[in-house]
Amino acid sequence: MVLKRLSRPMIYLLLIAMSLFFLMPVYVMVVTSLKPYDEVTLATMWQLPTAIDLSGYSEAFSKLAPNLLNSFYLVIPATILSALLGAMNGYVLSKWKFKGANTLFTIILFGMFIPYQSILIPLIQFLREIGLYNTIPGLVFVHVVYGLPITTLMFRNFYANIPDEMIESAQIDGAGFLGIFRHIMIPLSITSFVVVAIWQFTNIWNEFLFAVTITTSDQQPIMVALQNLSGSQIVHWNVQMAGALLAALPTLLVYILLGKYFVRGLLAGSVKG
Repeated sequence: MVLKRLSRPMIYLLLIAMSLFFLMPVYVMVVTSLKPYDEVTLATMWQLPTAIDLSGYSEAFSKLAPNLLNSFYLVIPATILSALLGAMNGYVLSKWKFKGANTLFTIILFGMFIPYQSILIPLIQFLREIGLYNTIPGLVFVHVVYGLPITTLMFRNFYANIPDEMIESAQIDGAGFLGIFRHIMIPLSITSFVVVAIWQFTNIWNEFLFAVTITTSDQQPIMVALQNLSGSQIVHWNVQMAGALLAALPTLLVYILLGKYFVRGLLAGSVKG
């Protein structure tokens, strides 16, 4: 009721003010990353740099570059595999009904609610047994398994809205299980793949607990290296802020380039007719 009484300019001003308040930490990060170390103090935190200094970015990039590559080696295959397996699970559970399908789906969804901390010790022991501890493939395996519940849920909800008649027509034409999935389900669910890819990419890129416990030294992703960048005695805040911005850049670019498809995919199947 209060918003209805406000004029449109007042609503815009309120939204702009809230946006600026939300962006204040980003402003501090950017400004601090462009200052030389001797200008970084609490007293001058909000002030613009007297001269733009990119030494923080060069130092941060030189230290984070190997770990940045590790993150790409981790995120790209983990995202693709979890999306494909989640799509196949959603396809089976929504269109190929069998006895116990709903129970199996419930069990898969239960994996979403298992805290990471509760399975760390047996997980590390298992990875040691199969030779994947302290490796990027080991991290890929963990994120694919942990990502299956949410990706299965997303694809199952989407595929449930596809008419069964389409599947039956393809079966009459001689298409099998994989043929229907490849030629019908995948083309119809491109927007869902984009949603799942953005979701998984962001979660895996920003994840810290598995990365810091399963990998060490040169196998660690960028989020662990960013924590190590702070040092133990003196924190070079310009380097730290530059490193944080570099670490956030890939996910930011993903949302900028694919944001409209993300919203479209979230709404896909929500309205029938």
